[in-house]
Amino acid sequence: MSVTTVTQATAYADPHHLRAAEHDGPAPKRIVTGFGFWIFLLSDIVMFSCFFASFAVLSGATAGGPGGAELFDIGNVALETGLLLLSSFTCGMASIAADRHNRLWFQVAMAVTGLFGAGFLLLEVREFAELVGRGDGPSRSAFLSAFFTLVGCHGLHVAAGILWLLTMMAQVVAKGFRADIERRILCFALFWHALDIIWVAVFSVVYLLGSAT
Repeated sequence: MSVTTVTQATAYADPHHLRAAEHDGPAPKRIVTGFGFWIFLLSDIVMFSCFFASFAVLSGATAGGPGGAELFDIGNVALETGLLLLSSFTCGMASIAADRHNRLWFQVAMAVTGLFGAGFLLLEVREFAELVGRGDGPSRSAFLSAFFTLVGCHGLHVAAGILWLLTMMAQVVAKGFRADIERRILCFALFWHALDIIWVAVFSVVYLLGSAT
């Protein structure tokens, strides 16, 4: 055995060399796509942070009208929260089914996720309609303008997520679990879970704290 062969064998036996070799080459597209989508989500979170800051500043600007304690139905909002958190669980089940290429359970879990999301939207639309019907629309006060902007923007994101969900279900039926479709499912799951996190903040800051003041 030559000196060069011995040197190469020793180098490859070195665990540090083996760990370095594992990271050679570009990262998989799935990781790159997920990382890029996280950057997009962070920009969305910055936008919601501005809405939260505006709501905090304007929470007392009721213009002599009702505040959160008079307007908010915590029981209804708690039901909305439960539906959205359950949808996050079923979305995770859909992701597991996609990783295992199980079409049946993927479609079932995605359908249940969509139903939970639709139920959340219906309750939110009903809340908005009742407020506007009582004359407490976004033009009533700065407080209500901030409330409708923040909560309504989140609702629009949920509606967009449901349309995306239906698109992914159709693509899996038509094309199966191709690599590009699996990356889109990953991005959808990140988006949906981020909406749940934002809603927990909305529930805590807008409804719970707003009802206490």
